[in-house]
Amino acid sequence: MKTRKPRIITFGEALVEIMRTGAGQPLEETGGFQGPFASGAPAIFAVVAARCGMDVGFIGTVGVDAFGRFFMKRLETEGVDVSFVAKVSELSTGVAFVAYLENGERDFVFHLRGSAAGEVRNFQIQEKYFTEVRWLHISGSTLLLNEAWRSTAADVLRLTRAAGARISLDPNLRPNLLPNEAAIDYLEPWIRAADVIFPTKAEACSLTNESDIHTAALKLLRRRGQVVVIKHGDAGCTIYTRDARIDVPGFPVDEVAPTGAGDAFAAAFITGIEMNLSFEQSARQACAAGALAVTRLGPMEGIASMDDIQRFLQNDKTV
Repeated sequence: MKTRKPRIITFGEALVEIMRTGAGQPLEETGGFQGPFASGAPAIFAVVAARCGMDVGFIGTVGVDAFGRFFMKRLETEGVDVSFVAKVSELSTGVAFVAYLENGERDFVFHLRGSAAGEVRNFQIQEKYFTEVRWLHISGSTLLLNEAWRSTAADVLRLTRAAGARISLDPNLRPNLLPNEAAIDYLEPWIRAADVIFPTKAEACSLTNESDIHTAALKLLRRRGQVVVIKHGDAGCTIYTRDARIDVPGFPVDEVAPTGAGDAFAAAFITGIEMNLSFEQSARQACAAGALAVTRLGPMEGIASMDDIQRFLQNDKTV
């Protein structure tokens, strides 16, 4: 079978989420859940980019079980290439249990490192798969899983550079997986390599040990041509380059669940660049995708197509 050669590649944790049905239902108490929902930051990014019309490939690992079949079916249905997703019989598919707190924060219980999500096999990373790649997207959460994925990330970085492609990075710090102090060391090579970085304000400050967001953003800019996009949630974002700062307003909506908003934002921004839009236009498109993503329960359920995003922008009002 001929190997498909996608233009955007992402890799990392493949999992399902089991979610509390509403806010204020802590995980340590008995209560109802809803799911499973296909998830994992790189997988969410892949699905959004595919819905935006991009040719996307995802590399990850699932178990030979019901959750693995569910995950694979979802990505295949969305048009994501899963040729290099491994299926292992000795481990179960990764799972995350998620609760939304009254203050808007989230609480997670992860089953990842001891699951298929923490596994990567040699056959999954092949040079021929990267020959036509234009973008590699990395989520910091993947680098926090284990040494196997960090080693694989180094191989992927080498192949991506050899192909002349660009790199986007969402730091996606997850203290539940690894304390921020340790995570920063793993992220440092990717910050230097990335063409576009998508931190939140808190992540930018943690990564640079700065309290002022403007100073932190400028510190993240390591080379000319690099772009740092600070995500502000429903308040929009701020784009930093060596020569400019651009504030882009967001789109307040009735939020149901925030999981996946940042991944949707990054995917729509990269799609905008591939559409030859300006950074500001790409960011406006990304803010719309992020806003739509939070209006449904489930990390991929609010994901919008490019037509949905354009209609939302034309209406320029909450959904």
